[in-house]
Amino acid sequence: MHSHFTNSVSLIRRLAVALSLALPLFAQAQAWPNKPIKWIIPYPPGGITDNATRMVVQKITEQTGWTIVIENKPGANSILGAELAARAAPDGYTFLTVIGAHAANATLYAGRLPYDPVKSFAPVSLVGIAPLIMTVNNNLPVKDVRELIAYTKANPGKVSFGSSGVGAAAHLTQELFKQVTQADIVHVPYKGTAPALNDLMGGSLQMLTDTPSAMMPHVRSGKIKALAVFSNKRVPGATEVPTIAEAGGPAIDGSTWVLFLTQAATPKDVVNRMSAEAAKAINSPELRAKFESLGIESVGSTPDQAGKFLDEEIVKWAKVISAAGVKAE
Repeated sequence: MHSHFTNSVSLIRRLAVALSLALPLFAQAQAWPNKPIKWIIPYPPGGITDNATRMVVQKITEQTGWTIVIENKPGANSILGAELAARAAPDGYTFLTVIGAHAANATLYAGRLPYDPVKSFAPVSLVGIAPLIMTVNNNLPVKDVRELIAYTKANPGKVSFGSSGVGAAAHLTQELFKQVTQADIVHVPYKGTAPALNDLMGGSLQMLTDTPSAMMPHVRSGKIKALAVFSNKRVPGATEVPTIAEAGGPAIDGSTWVLFLTQAATPKDVVNRMSAEAAKAINSPELRAKFESLGIESVGSTPDQAGKFLDEEIVKWAKVISAAGVKAE
């Protein structure tokens, strides 16, 4: 009887110890977040990546009362900021925004990245997709894509296309266009969209593809011509611009996008909670309208959908990069 009683007591003690060890973990999971969350944007303030992230994060804080601190960490084609997020503790207190360059970097810097673009991260949400718009300077004697392709073949080496940098979604979309159409166009990389746009308006650059929010104000003021949007449907916020197929070109999809990631080993329930709050924010009427004015199609996906999308983008751009022989600067 006595030994049975002692065994019961020791079992109760063991259970109590096990419970006391488990409780802090449970409490920690229950109490997330109990301190400010850091959100890394690997680009400078003011661009589409920064704007879209700030809009969503602001809305999440309004919905939840959480404190989220945004840190812009530009550098090395977004690698600097992504490395900081990859090396952060997997505790749900560090998130990261990435765009098309993250998918391209997987191939451009294969074997040289200080993290794995897929395995180092847990996908949270695909925020939105911004189809790119192809524009030309006013002096180029073409009024649609069909005429542009014919003009480049009749004037080999005379038509140059700019981009915001090697491996940017806009650069790779134009390389894909070149591959599919055999258009004779030459790439001129710039450091950002602004200097390329200046040369396009000035007439020394013939073609430039970028986001509707960057290009449409100049199209509407008559400084440049928009030929097509790289999408199978017209873009909200730029409905006057035909799709590339409507403009006599091949049906090519080319977009930049905004996607949220966190450290790979972050607890699933934390990832799912942030994903749900992001989706709620992205699909609020207020943000849908703001995104539309920027030419962004709102998505607000699940973590699994975001992961699948990223995998597909890596494969798509890997083919373009290898076919074009694109090398990182």
